[in-house]
Amino acid sequence: MTLSDTIAAIATSPGAAGLAVVRLSGPSALGIAASVFRGGTALAEARSHTLHHGWIVGADGGRIDEVVAAIFRAPRSYTREDVVELSCHGGRLSAAGVLEALIAAGARLARPGEFTLRAFLNGRLDLAQAEAVADVIHAETEAARGLALGQLAGDLSRRLEALSERIADLLAEVEARVDFAEDVGGVEIPPRARDDIAVVDAALAALLEGAAYGRALREGLRLPIVGRPNVGKSSLFNALIGEERAIVTPEAGTTRDRVSEPLEIRGVRVLISDTAGLRAEAGGVEAIGIARARETLAESPLAVWVVDASEPLEREDREVAALLSAEPARAAPPRRLVVALNKSDRGSRLVAADVAPLLNGAEHRAVSVSALSGAGVGELRDVLGTYLSDSRSSAHPAVSNPRHAEALSRARAALTRASSAAFDGAPGEILALELRESLAAIGEVTGRSIGHDLLERIFSRFCVGK
Repeated sequence: MTLSDTIAAIATSPGAAGLAVVRLSGPSALGIAASVFRGGTALAEARSHTLHHGWIVGADGGRIDEVVAAIFRAPRSYTREDVVELSCHGGRLSAAGVLEALIAAGARLARPGEFTLRAFLNGRLDLAQAEAVADVIHAETEAARGLALGQLAGDLSRRLEALSERIADLLAEVEARVDFAEDVGGVEIPPRARDDIAVVDAALAALLEGAAYGRALREGLRLPIVGRPNVGKSSLFNALIGEERAIVTPEAGTTRDRVSEPLEIRGVRVLISDTAGLRAEAGGVEAIGIARARETLAESPLAVWVVDASEPLEREDREVAALLSAEPARAAPPRRLVVALNKSDRGSRLVAADVAPLLNGAEHRAVSVSALSGAGVGELRDVLGTYLSDSRSSAHPAVSNPRHAEALSRARAALTRASSAAFDGAPGEILALELRESLAAIGEVTGRSIGHDLLERIFSRFCVGK
């Protein structure tokens, strides 16, 4: 991976707009820009952080577009290289013409994410901050944007850096005791080792506790509405999203497949799904829909269970309750449930105390609603919002990136083995090995220990020009 060439790309979205920005970065950025710029200032001699009006011209001297050139000299730029940003008229032709002129003058077309990759390689950002750049761009809610901005500002990085230093200090002492056992009295494992490991492990556990919530902010959360047939799932789905999206009929089994719609609740993007009614006696297309409903439920840490509160509980309700109280297959925290006691407009024969014993202690809240009249739907949204914005998850900078969560989980696993080694009086070499493993796993998040292939994979997901 070379930093010796100069790269260029359009940094703004394509299409009609007031302005477009073409970005240039590298050791020859000022010279290349100066060769195609005609204005009152020689760009090669311009001071950093100044703006200059002029025109971009082609090889034949013909005008391509009127521009304002922004000059950022190294190291006071996004990439810590010389950077020129040319603001031209929006639209496909103007920006493409400016980019073509820069490439003809000696620049190379940037690869996806290459500007931010250079910012990382040049030490302006660590890897967690660099990945947050893409998260800011792709954020679809204010909560997701706030989380990404916090990570971009270094909230997560500072915590991980402090933990890394604590591990590194302990590792240095352990290795010194191994290498110079005679000089330090022959004790290979320092007495404070288990305490230091426990402190770091607890801090990592606190970060990972918010991982499910952070990922929901970043990517959105699938929220299934489940229940036996004909309890009003589709009606409640329509009431929550505010439009007639799902078909509603008195006939049981009408919903044969998932019907999904995005919704924002308390700043979290939720993909709410109306699923097929869960029952054993079903065949054909309905059975496929039920299987898909079960798959969605297995992956979700939060679900809405709809019960017809105007009638006594049926056998199928109890079967749904048993399914709901089982642990989610791939969701880290235990599943939380919101029980919608529907059809309250017909009179309630069921209350929260009637359904609670069926859920085997699963965390839940029950809300009396009428999908028909809209009564209680606002309260249902509030309860969902309370679960989605769990205050326990926001106490620390959230780990929202699955790659980060996986690496920090490996760091914790290595610390567990290190603690066992310290407790068992194992040789210092064993403890040092596990501490290095933990340190390397944390380094994969911040970028201190990461391979070329992983870097390429991470930055290939960025847009060109960023």
